[in-house]
Amino acid sequence: MEELLDVINRRYYDNPVWAWFLAVFITFCVLFVLQFIKTFTVKRLITFAERTKTEIDNLIADLIRRTNLFILLLISLFIASRILSLPESADKFIRSVAIIAFLLQGAIWGNGLIDFWVSRYMKEKLVEDAAKATTITALGFISKLVLWSLILLLALDNLGFDITALVAGLGIGGVAVALAAQNILGDLFASMSIVLDKPFVIGDFIIVDEYLGTVEHIGLKTTRIRSLYGEQIVFSNNDLLKSRIRNYKRMFERRVVFSIGVVYETPYEKLTAIPGMIREIIESQSFTRFDRAHFKEYGNFSLNFEVVYYVLNPDYNLYMDIQQAINLAIFKRFKEEGIEFAYPTQTIYVQRTDGLNKEAKWQVASKQEN
Repeated sequence: MEELLDVINRRYYDNPVWAWFLAVFITFCVLFVLQFIKTFTVKRLITFAERTKTEIDNLIADLIRRTNLFILLLISLFIASRILSLPESADKFIRSVAIIAFLLQGAIWGNGLIDFWVSRYMKEKLVEDAAKATTITALGFISKLVLWSLILLLALDNLGFDITALVAGLGIGGVAVALAAQNILGDLFASMSIVLDKPFVIGDFIIVDEYLGTVEHIGLKTTRIRSLYGEQIVFSNNDLLKSRIRNYKRMFERRVVFSIGVVYETPYEKLTAIPGMIREIIESQSFTRFDRAHFKEYGNFSLNFEVVYYVLNPDYNLYMDIQQAINLAIFKRFKEEGIEFAYPTQTIYVQRTDGLNKEAKWQVASKQEN
């Protein structure tokens, strides 16, 4: 018995063995209690949240769920260390670790709070205002960047670093980093330009050079669009802003120009009537505004008319439906009026060699593939 008492009273680093065992026991007890409180609180909040319409309880439950087990362990160790008699340097180190653990946990909670704010705003505004949704995504990233930067500075300050000298050194080092990462920084600033200037937003249908599709994502480095064929096309933001972008989502009405050709044998009276026929056909269609129809030019094998009208809706499928209806109506009307559409032809004159002053003429129709 005396030997056992001698062992547990033996001192290590100015503390008896029993004190070290007690500190370990307290550590696990505190950790168990904190983890139990975390699990119990989350379950109760989730149950309560199912009966309410507010999202605050969901937010609190999510933040508590984000509490890190390793950080709880560090906090438990700090609490247990209070019963020990430690050197000033060791005690200062443990305090610094505990403070950094609190700071990290605060950053995790802050990160969750920003995620909740962004996701809630996106859910409410993405359909009705894609531009604001795009902006809020960028602001969410900037908020996280600022939050973690502040946590890093506070942690370094707690460890005894001179923050003023560090910030000054970062300013000098930042120049070298900027030179080494010009492309990345160019895309980053281009991303901010897209977010603030809004040449397009998520959901817009755009054409960039020969590529076209719907904007799916605007990131810090790249913008992604979904093409009509289904594949995803990725652009760097810097290259995208250097291109000519056509945004069809912001089209209020569509200007349509098309031509038709009739044969040279068409009588004058019917030529003069064609613009009126076409105008009547276009004005009979919904969502259209007639602009003009003119006998434009003498073609190689046809008399060409140019027609201009507007579709009062940007939808492409509606435009194609209207154009199809107009084409069919023109075909039917011309057939009723006896007006022939022109197609590529050649007229060949052959001079007889027997001295007779006669000519033979053949008209040869040739089909051309466009």
